[in-house]
Amino acid sequence: MILDPTVIAIPVYFLLIGIELIVHRVQAVKSYRLNDAITNINCGVTSQVTGAFLKVLSIGVYTLIFEKFRIIDLPNTALVWIMAFIAYDFFYYWAHRMSHQVNLFWGGHSVHHQSEEYNLSVALRQSSTQTIWTFAFYIPMALIGVDPIILVSVSGFNLLYQFWIHTESINKLPRWFEAVFNTPSHHRVHHARNPKYIDKNHAGTFIIWDKLFGTFKAEEERPVYGITKNLNSWNPIWANIAHYSDMWSDVKTIPKWSDKFRYIFEKPGWLPDYMGGYRAPEEVNTDNYRKFDTHTAAKLNVYVLVQYIVLLAGTAMFLFNLDKMNTSDKLIFAGVIIYSVVSFGALFENRNWGFAMESFRLIFLVLTAFYAFFGLNPDPIMITVAATILIMFQIWLMLVRKVPLPAKAQLK
Repeated sequence: MILDPTVIAIPVYFLLIGIELIVHRVQAVKSYRLNDAITNINCGVTSQVTGAFLKVLSIGVYTLIFEKFRIIDLPNTALVWIMAFIAYDFFYYWAHRMSHQVNLFWGGHSVHHQSEEYNLSVALRQSSTQTIWTFAFYIPMALIGVDPIILVSVSGFNLLYQFWIHTESINKLPRWFEAVFNTPSHHRVHHARNPKYIDKNHAGTFIIWDKLFGTFKAEEERPVYGITKNLNSWNPIWANIAHYSDMWSDVKTIPKWSDKFRYIFEKPGWLPDYMGGYRAPEEVNTDNYRKFDTHTAAKLNVYVLVQYIVLLAGTAMFLFNLDKMNTSDKLIFAGVIIYSVVSFGALFENRNWGFAMESFRLIFLVLTAFYAFFGLNPDPIMITVAATILIMFQIWLMLVRKVPLPAKAQLK
């Protein structure tokens, strides 16, 4: 088993998010919304769960090329690790930059940019499909003999570095640091939807790549965060397919097959000249701009939060025990986790079918947990305990469903 630093660091992520949340509450800074933060983390959960299967593609192909086609043998030393970290960050810059320049690739990466807030939870908002389009950028590292274990290590630490830069709590850092490293100020620019900021500051760790290749932009006025066409949903599955859906709608309107194909690899917003040409992002009118939001009853929010904590504990167990599970068990647990995050999104959106979906989710959740701990030959006492827990959850769900929605229970 190759340990991924990003999985090991999960408890630290939530500790730091908790600290930022407390500090912002004390400072009366409104940077967190429950529905937005949970959706951010839900996208990360979905990414980690699907990643358990997609790593067969990314790490598998890398390992195959390393074993069959590497040019030299590099020792697993500290110096090689440092060189690999720098090399990975260089290739990350280009993978990231192309994820903004190629329509198909943006379909994966756009997930990370969808939140209209900017806090540490946004760092966890990761795509489930991006690795499909970007893993090939790191193949040169396999050819020069960088061991797959080192690749996983440096990629994990690269992602770990990027966690802390997703915050508005830190303004400018010392000039020498801002000159070399990616910082919260630099990365706030990257997450902005203001036209002057779009497609800037693609760096992972070292901002020098942007300065070398002409994509650097210093932070000036406070950014407006998000994407040019807001997602307007708390559903993490829709978050991962929304851009592909828009692409399909566009492709159907393009008459020429050559332009249909070109559209896939052109910059997001591109259309043929005879259809109006490139659709440039518009300036954001901050006077009239309103973030997407929904209003749910406080008791329902408490219910979702408690259920979510249970889900996170189960997800952590799933990720830390992947090497002990067979494929069918992985699919069962992954299915319950993904079903759960969709259910929570439906509750936040006040969908009528969300409560029915959640009722079934509770059944699946208890049965899956029961199977995980007791297998197929349970003790009668444990069956009684599980049935009691399920009944209690169902009663709680019925009670929160009867709570009237607040007066502002509409999308805005």
